[in-house]
Amino acid sequence: MSDVRVIIKRDSVEQEERLVTTGTTAAELFPGERSVIAARVGGELKDLAYALADGDEVEPVDITSEDGLNILRHSTAHVMAQAVQELHPEAKLGIGPPVKDGFYYDFDVERPFTPDDLKAIEKKMQEIQKRGQRFSRRVVTDDAAREELADEPYKLELIGLKGSSAASEEGADVEVGAGELTIYDNLDAKTGELCWKDLCRGPHLPSTRNIPAFKLMRNAAAYWRGSEKNPMLQRIYGTAWPTKEELKAHLEFLEEAAKRDHRKLGSELDLFSIPEQIGSGLAVFHPRGGIIRRTMEDYSRRRHEEEGYEFVYTPHATKGTLFETSGHLDWYADGMYPPMQLDEGTDYYLKPMNCPMHNLIFDARGRSYRELPLRLFEFGTVYRYEKSGVVHGLTRARGFTQDDAHIYCTKEQMADELDTTLTFVLNLLRDYGLTDFYLELSTKDPEKFVGSDEVWEEATETLRKVAEKQGLPLVPDPGGAAFYGPKISVQCKDAIGRTWQMSTVQLDFNLPERFDLEYTGPDGTKHRPVMIHRALFGSIERFFAVLLEHYAGAFPAWLAPVQAVGIPIGDAHVPYLQEFAAQARAKGLRVDVDASSDRMQKKIRNQQKLKVPYMIIVGDDDMAAGTVSFRYRDGAQKNGVPRDEAIAEMLDAVERRIQV
Repeated sequence: MSDVRVIIKRDSVEQEERLVTTGTTAAELFPGERSVIAARVGGELKDLAYALADGDEVEPVDITSEDGLNILRHSTAHVMAQAVQELHPEAKLGIGPPVKDGFYYDFDVERPFTPDDLKAIEKKMQEIQKRGQRFSRRVVTDDAAREELADEPYKLELIGLKGSSAASEEGADVEVGAGELTIYDNLDAKTGELCWKDLCRGPHLPSTRNIPAFKLMRNAAAYWRGSEKNPMLQRIYGTAWPTKEELKAHLEFLEEAAKRDHRKLGSELDLFSIPEQIGSGLAVFHPRGGIIRRTMEDYSRRRHEEEGYEFVYTPHATKGTLFETSGHLDWYADGMYPPMQLDEGTDYYLKPMNCPMHNLIFDARGRSYRELPLRLFEFGTVYRYEKSGVVHGLTRARGFTQDDAHIYCTKEQMADELDTTLTFVLNLLRDYGLTDFYLELSTKDPEKFVGSDEVWEEATETLRKVAEKQGLPLVPDPGGAAFYGPKISVQCKDAIGRTWQMSTVQLDFNLPERFDLEYTGPDGTKHRPVMIHRALFGSIERFFAVLLEHYAGAFPAWLAPVQAVGIPIGDAHVPYLQEFAAQARAKGLRVDVDASSDRMQKKIRNQQKLKVPYMIIVGDDDMAAGTVSFRYRDGAQKNGVPRDEAIAEMLDAVERRIQV
C-alpha cells in the first residue's frame, strides 16, 4: 500500500505532518480521543469514517465544540425519527436539523403526538442508542434517491430543491445542500443489517452509542418549510448534551427560565395581557404594568434630553410612496401589514419603521451645518406582520413602540457621534441593571443591499473602530446588516446567562441619498448628511419583557409598580399607616396600604407574591414611638425606624436605582 501525507491541525494551527497508509480513516488519526466525534478536512466537516487523501489537512472535532454539539444533536434527531417510524410506521418524514441547545424533527402523522407518545418515543430512542447502530454514509444519484424514498413525499420535494435558495429554508439544507446527495443508513452493530435510513448531508456520530444524554421536550405544530400554504406537520423538540451532568444543568436552567417567563409573570403580577379579541402580538398594559412602562420611558426621556436629543412625533400610517422612496417596499414588504386602499385607490400602510418620517422632518426646511448633529428622538409605535409561528409574547410582537432616534451629522462628525451614541447606549442599559455585554458587527448581505461597495466598506470600518474603543468583545455577523447600512448591536446577558440582542446602532449613507437630504455647509454649498439609526431598547415592549425576566418580576424599587405596602397588625393601625403613606406619596413614592379584612400573615404572603420591595408593618409600639418597621423582600426586618428615616431610605434606593 502506498502512503499518503496528511497534516493534523488543532485550533486551526498546524501541529503535525504524518504519513499514513492509503485507506486510513480520520478516526485512526485520533485513537483514544473519545470526545472526538468528527473531523474537519480541508475546511469541511466529515465523518470519522472518511478515508484520508494525500495532502488533507485534518482537524479533530470535539463533541463539546459548536460543530460537535450540532453533529451530536443532528444525530439524535435521526434516532428520534427512527424511533417515531418504528412506533408509527405511517409517519412521513419532514426535516430534522440541530437548533440552539437541541434539535427537532417534523412528521406527517394521522393525529398529533400526546405526552404519552413522547414518553414511548424517548424509551424507544434509548433502546436504539444502546444497540450502538452505526451511521453509514453513501452517495446516491437524484434518481436513485427518488426510487429509495418513493414513500417519503417531503424528501422527494427536498430532492427537487437541491442547490436552490429555497433549500436553506427551515433547515432544509441539512438534507440536500447544493452538492451530491447522500443517504445515511443506520446499520446493526453486529450484523451490519439496515435498520433505518434518511436523506441527509451529515456528518454524523460514528454510532448511536456516542449519544451520551438526551431528552424529548415537547411537541408543536409547524407548517412544512415554514409556509402557511403548506401542510401542517407535527414537530417534536429534544435536547442532547455531551454528559448527563450537562443535560441535568440544562433542564434546571430551563426550569428557572420557565419561572421567569414574562408571559407567566405578566399574568401573575397583573402587568399586561394579549387579548384574543385584539389579535396575536398586540398587547395591552394594565395599570401596574403601565407604571413600570411609564417609569422606563420617563427616565429614558430625561436622559435623552440631557444628551441633546429633540423629541418628534409621527403618525402610524402613511402613503405607500414613502416606503417606495425608502426602499422598504422593495426589501421589507413581506414584514409589513398589507395596504389599505383609501383616497380613490391610494395605498396606505401601517408604518414598520420610523426613519422615513424622520427624514421628512429633516427635509421640512433648509438645514445648516450649524444645526448638526441633529438628534431626533421618538417613542414611535410601528407594526410588523410577523408570522404566527414566531410571535412570542412581548419579545416578538406585531405592534410595538421603538425608542427610535435618527441622528443627522456631517461626515467629519460621524466617528465622534457614533462613539458618543454607543457610550450613551451602554450607560443607559447599565442604569436599568444590565451589565454583561458584548458587541456584534453586522456587515453587508451581498444579496440584499443598496449603495456602492466603497460606501459600505467605509461605513463598516468606521463602525468597527468605534466598537473596538468600548473594550468589549466584538463578534462578526457576516451578512446580517439591514439593506441600507452596517450596524453594531449590543448583546446582553441576563441574570441567568441568556443572551438578548438589545440596542442597535446603524450607519447609513444610503437613505439620505434616496431622500435627497441636504444641508448647507460652511462653504455655502449643499452637502449630504450622514444618518445614524439608533434604537436603544429595541422596543419598549421587548425591553419590558427582558427586564421582567432578568429580575424575575422582583423589580428594583425605582421600577416597581408599588414600592411599598403598609400592613397593619390590626385595624386600629390603618389610619396611622394611611398618614405615613400620604407623607411618602408626597415625596414621590408609590405607597399603598392594605386595609383589607385579611389576617396580617396573609397580607404579607400576598405582597410577597406581588414582589413588592418594601412592606411597612405597624403595631402599637410603632404608633407610640412614631416609627415603622421594615420587612424587606428577602424576609429580613428592621424595626423601630423613624418615619422620616424610612422615607429617606426608600427615596435613596429609588434615586440610586438599587435592588433591595
